[in-house]
Amino acid sequence: MEERKIVVPGETIIQGDEFLPGDGTRREDKDVVANRFGLADISDKLIRVIPLSGVYVPRRGNVIIGTVVGVTFKGWIIDFGSHMNGFLNVAEVPRYIGKGELRDYFDFGDLICAGVFATDGNNIDLTVKQRGFGKVDTGQVVNVNPNKVPRIIGKEGSMVNLIKAATGCEITVGQNGVVWVGSEKIEDELNARKIIEFICDNSFVSGLTEKVEQFIEKELGKKISSRDVQSQQEENNDDNYDGGVSQ
Repeated sequence: MEERKIVVPGETIIQGDEFLPGDGTRREDKDVVANRFGLADISDKLIRVIPLSGVYVPRRGNVIIGTVVGVTFKGWIIDFGSHMNGFLNVAEVPRYIGKGELRDYFDFGDLICAGVFATDGNNIDLTVKQRGFGKVDTGQVVNVNPNKVPRIIGKEGSMVNLIKAATGCEITVGQNGVVWVGSEKIEDELNARKIIEFICDNSFVSGLTEKVEQFIEKELGKKISSRDVQSQQEENNDDNYDGGVSQ
């Protein structure tokens, strides 16, 4: 299977003992069968189904963008569109917060970018200690179906890097379906929004990357190749390699 195809629950994706069932799939004898509706993806013999519908289920390591809806003496309650709110403990911010200072740091209605560092089904614990996390007070927010997020990110970040290269925007993709785009120019932010919305509208289409490249050329007048963007990204990573020493 060279192209992703839409599959439905119970449909056989591929046959063969050498293939391993991943997210959204199961094995039946020698068949790998879909457990959910979505796009079948094969990567190094691992079969998975990228969902095209459903609700967001938080996992450890996810990045989310949510709104402060409550403040307690221990931290902040964050609504990020899941089945339950997350909790950001005061100990999970990068500086000391004194008693009575919590609302000076994050207040009701503030939009924040955070990471999920623990979840057990009853509690969702968040952190903003990592670089890039914290209050979001500039740029624009694009709300998308959480199941379209993998298509916006692309394999190894290929799609989001393509959007960045085309618009010059900084972009943070929350796995909960909230995407932040920021630039000094409002036109760049609007262009990024257009591309993201195009990806969501065409998430089920095979050869999506090529279609996005064509959309960028038509709408923005820029001819950009995802391969060139990825190569440049790899070169930048090599240039920034520090030999394993933390900076």
